[in-house]
Amino acid sequence: MQRIRLRYTKRGRLRFTSHRDFQRAFERALRRAEVPMAYSAGFTPHPKVSYANAAPTGTGSEAEYLEIALTEKRDPAQLRVLLDESLPDGLDITEAVEARTSGLADRLQASVWELRLDGVEPAQAEAAVKAFLAAETVEVGRLTKNGMRTFDARGAVADLQALEPRADRPGAEPCAILRLVVRHATPAVRPDDVLSGLRAVADLVPPVPAAVTRLAQGPFDEESGTVTDPLAPDREAAAPSTQEDAEPTAAAAQG
Repeated sequence: MQRIRLRYTKRGRLRFTSHRDFQRAFERALRRAEVPMAYSAGFTPHPKVSYANAAPTGTGSEAEYLEIALTEKRDPAQLRVLLDESLPDGLDITEAVEARTSGLADRLQASVWELRLDGVEPAQAEAAVKAFLAAETVEVGRLTKNGMRTFDARGAVADLQALEPRADRPGAEPCAILRLVVRHATPAVRPDDVLSGLRAVADLVPPVPAAVTRLAQGPFDEESGTVTDPLAPDREAAAPSTQEDAEPTAAAAQG
């Protein structure tokens, strides 16, 4: 059995697809691409696909991950192309690597998000960010299936910045851009929880819903505060075997 790890996106209108919608679209793509999937046992076998920390419905993402199990060996690069061609535009497979290490889900320790606040002055957003970061705790409420739940939105936030206004928007309506780095904690703190926190501490209420995009997710480096690539260990593990395969070819060419 071979395991392949994929990175995919949710762009444009397809950011409104639910995780279940994506699952259905991806399983159709597997059939169209004739991928030799491994299936679970039991009365209702289903393809062995492991989804990791999917983004909430309504948010875009450049960094979603999943893993599939195959019954026959396939080239990851070719598989990526076949699956990408079988999915609608906006759901794009951007990378595929063979799984050579364990624990992909455990590596997804933090996410980097961009929050675009149309109609909000950058100076107002910067003041709200300062108030949020200065608070020891920021209690927010979220409606769950078990009723309203209150939790701290501040503790999981590793970084929050108001970025400089973009130069490509001269004369346009005000727009603030926030960059958020949040650790994956329990309970999970989502971008909309941080927006609720900004409302609580600084009365920041965007006139229209924020456009939210996940830019990255992966291991979190506490020292630098950066989020790194979760597929890097698999690429690094594959490098020695690639070099060994190349040596006999080089020797044959010299002979």
